[in-house]
Amino acid sequence: MTTLASEPAARPAATPEVTPDVVAQLRARFGPAIIARQATAEDFPVLWIAPDAAPAIHQFLKTEIAEPYPLLADLWCIDETARQHREGQPASGVTLCIHLVSLARNRDIRLKTACTADDPRAVSIAGVFPNADWYEREAFDMFGVRFDGRGSHHRILMPPTWQGHPLRKSHYARATEQAPFRMTPEYFAAEEKAATFSPEEHGLPTHRDGVELMTLNFGPHHPSTHGVFKIVLGLDGEEVVWAAPDIGYHHRGAEKMAERQTWHGFIPYCDRIDYLGGVMSELPYLMAVERLCGITVPARAQIIRVMLCEFFRITNHLLFYGTMAQDVGQMSPVFYMFTDRERAHRIMEAITGARMHPAFFRIGGVAMDLPPGWDVQVREFLDWMPKRLDDYETMVLESGLFKARTIGVGEFDTATALDWGTTGPQLRATGCDWDWRKKRPYGGYDQFEFDVPTGARGDIYDRTRVRVAEMRESLRIIRQCLDHMPGGAIKADHPLAMPPPREAMRHDIETLIQHFVSVSRGLDVPAGEATGQVETHRGLAQYAIVSDGGPSSYRTRIRTPSFAHLQLLPLVAKGLSVADLVAYIASIDFVMSDVDR
Repeated sequence: MTTLASEPAARPAATPEVTPDVVAQLRARFGPAIIARQATAEDFPVLWIAPDAAPAIHQFLKTEIAEPYPLLADLWCIDETARQHREGQPASGVTLCIHLVSLARNRDIRLKTACTADDPRAVSIAGVFPNADWYEREAFDMFGVRFDGRGSHHRILMPPTWQGHPLRKSHYARATEQAPFRMTPEYFAAEEKAATFSPEEHGLPTHRDGVELMTLNFGPHHPSTHGVFKIVLGLDGEEVVWAAPDIGYHHRGAEKMAERQTWHGFIPYCDRIDYLGGVMSELPYLMAVERLCGITVPARAQIIRVMLCEFFRITNHLLFYGTMAQDVGQMSPVFYMFTDRERAHRIMEAITGARMHPAFFRIGGVAMDLPPGWDVQVREFLDWMPKRLDDYETMVLESGLFKARTIGVGEFDTATALDWGTTGPQLRATGCDWDWRKKRPYGGYDQFEFDVPTGARGDIYDRTRVRVAEMRESLRIIRQCLDHMPGGAIKADHPLAMPPPREAMRHDIETLIQHFVSVSRGLDVPAGEATGQVETHRGLAQYAIVSDGGPSSYRTRIRTPSFAHLQLLPLVAKGLSVADLVAYIASIDFVMSDVDR
């Protein structure tokens, strides 16, 4: 490991372009359909394009350009109707944003399309990027955007009877802004009827080879679906002919909440996006805010952040490991692994004051310094875990039962993974070594030595094996944090990162006023757009924020890996037995709060 610097390094950019500039290529190919290039602080181009040209432009970027952009990372909307600072951007009522990633170039590009406010319409790109399907349904559900070329516009997160589109600025944010809710027998009957699933309405067959299929509601009460996720299955005996995921039961309106919280006040909500991820979901949000503010995080705070993120990566992979074994018939491992998780949670509680939802990271750093004795606890854990992982490998990975239930089951290759927006361990299990910590080191990861484990078959066994190997790499990273923890500040000395010193506040009224305003009203983040990306234990978590110069976010878009990963389920589930479907669902390692937000 290289010696940790005493001064923080500048935010690393993606690899410089080595092929012809993508913007020049797009303009040469599509001419006036490339309407404008938006000036931003991002390290990737942001282009406005003509709506009708969207499918052709996306097809060009995905398959025709040298070193293409095969990953559609996200698709979302911005309601522009109340925004004050839009200098240099084309007129738009609702803006459709699409974020693409090129693995070969290690570069991103964002394409924007302007829609009218009253009747927003765009052209579907689901024929180019299959995973655009759910994102387009979400854009309709939340903003009312209709996509030409789509067969249907079923809501995806809200109930089918919901009135309005919740992320429009005209839609209420609090229940108190509406009349009191009354549950009447008529209302209940209408909701129950609307929730009835009809295969024909979704274009799914009811018969195969003249035999009627059984329609089965699998979940939300089945243990493998986590209590808030339903899959409607079309079964021929034990064989899955089709599967239709039904999500939204855990939707809490997190992106809407971001619009009414202060920039600091939204940090605790980040913990609850992936409620098992702890501080990991805080990091991409803060990276985006810090980018807009021009804040450089001190080296000590960066390494504390890295250490805590890796602890949460281990606790999450242990949870996956134990429950994965349990779902294929092994009862003992989960009890041993929860013992290890408890040891890790005690360390995180000692450092942050909380076990699951620390809200410990801050704009510009962390909430407090490491407590006395933290190094002793961490060293004991590092000495404890490797032998435990060896035992689990014998218990699970070398088990004949586990191999029989997982090898060759639920397979898909790298191209399929990218088509459906798959990232993280599931992508690496196919043999692709893409990891944001390595490819675009953020927050100090460039200073650590660690490997990126990969698989070969892309089956359930490889997905498990990759996560197990990642725990060992996380232990390597934490040990380097322990051995090379730098000294210095734990928060940036920046007016947008912290209020004035209390001593100064006691001496003059101007500083007292500044302190009072910053605490009670919140800080004003400079107007603009910024993006934060991190490699969580599940894959890419991305926050794309818009500031209008005020004390709260104008728009916060939360891209979660679990949402993308569940969309692949119908493709992989086809042809599996119900028992194998349970094992495949476990191997996805999703959390419904991460799906529904």
